[in-house]
Amino acid sequence: MGITFGGCSRNTQKSMVDFTAKAEKIAKDIIITDGHIDLPYRLRVKNFQLSREYLGIPIQTNEGDFDYVRAKEGGLDAPFMSIYIPAKYQTEGGADKLADSLINMVHGIINAHPDKFAKGHSPEDIENNTKSGLISLPMGMENGAPIAMDLDKINYYFDKGIRYITLTHSKNNQICDSSYDLDRKWNGLSPFGYQVVERMNSVGMLIDVSHISDSAFYQVMRTTKTPVIASHSSCRIFTPEFERNMSDDMIRTMKEKNSVIQINFGSTFIDSEITMAREKYRNDWLEYLEGQGVDTNSPEARKLEEDFKDNYAPALYSTVQKVADHIDHVVKIAGIDYVGLGSDFDGVGDSLPTGLKDVSQYPNLIAELLLRGYSKNDIEKICYKNVWRVWKSVLNYKTI
Repeated sequence: MGITFGGCSRNTQKSMVDFTAKAEKIAKDIIITDGHIDLPYRLRVKNFQLSREYLGIPIQTNEGDFDYVRAKEGGLDAPFMSIYIPAKYQTEGGADKLADSLINMVHGIINAHPDKFAKGHSPEDIENNTKSGLISLPMGMENGAPIAMDLDKINYYFDKGIRYITLTHSKNNQICDSSYDLDRKWNGLSPFGYQVVERMNSVGMLIDVSHISDSAFYQVMRTTKTPVIASHSSCRIFTPEFERNMSDDMIRTMKEKNSVIQINFGSTFIDSEITMAREKYRNDWLEYLEGQGVDTNSPEARKLEEDFKDNYAPALYSTVQKVADHIDHVVKIAGIDYVGLGSDFDGVGDSLPTGLKDVSQYPNLIAELLLRGYSKNDIEKICYKNVWRVWKSVLNYKTI
């Protein structure tokens, strides 16, 4: 494998254009899975209903980052639909009802469009669906709050099609601490959290270590009997102050457990300089609005921002090349078998990098990887085979 790192390549004498056609063909020839797409919650915020006038929303739309037409264009075969449960439901209640409603939404989309979408409960399901030209919609639950203190809820959600659970989100919950929450209530996993890990192993449910604190991560890795995923995390070396991403030692630990890190595409996840630029932009924008006497959420503010943002825009977004740098880094630290894709499309707002703005643009990343010397076999591992290895191992361990 003729890979070099840090954005350099033995192929630098060739233009990216030389790899575009090959990349588009590879995207169509192989399976592409993405570990985390927030379509269900986006549609809920838009008051999505499975009535006649709304049935076209997942097919083709100018809104958001995902729809059927763009997914087909980009070669995406198995986007994990995120059943996202905001932390407020942990205190206000209703986490289980929200989870059920989002799961039912995904099932409803599949039932409404059986010629386009299908369930994806296993790698074998997805392979068969792909041969039939269907996009599979496997599901992962982002935040384990809906299981409350009932281990049997893990079985319940598995039976409803959930194939991974991100143990927590932005706040500590009944399972573990969050990387975003300064309150480290459990100093890692709670006593119940250890039971959750064991039950997830037994049920055949993938454990997702994205979002959890470092202490919780290491405790999960010492406890789990199966490999895990980080469904949408990037490398902390590029964002030193951002615990949400994975340190080099965590990446090595993932390798030791035969696990996989699926790289998040959000600009603030992949480049600390972009984070600083976006913070400066936000502060300048708020100061400008104050000076104009305009309310932040008013229609006038939205119109003004279009022109205001033009002076900042190039510095507010990272690039497809930086995403490839994160893939390079995991390969350098752990090897080609431990990295995948977890874009966070529809979950990171307008922070997506140039060249990866929606699900139609996976070929741009493939082309960049080809430019850097990755082979088609390497790209297959990144796009799905590494995730399949972990997923099959988890399902094979299933005991109940």
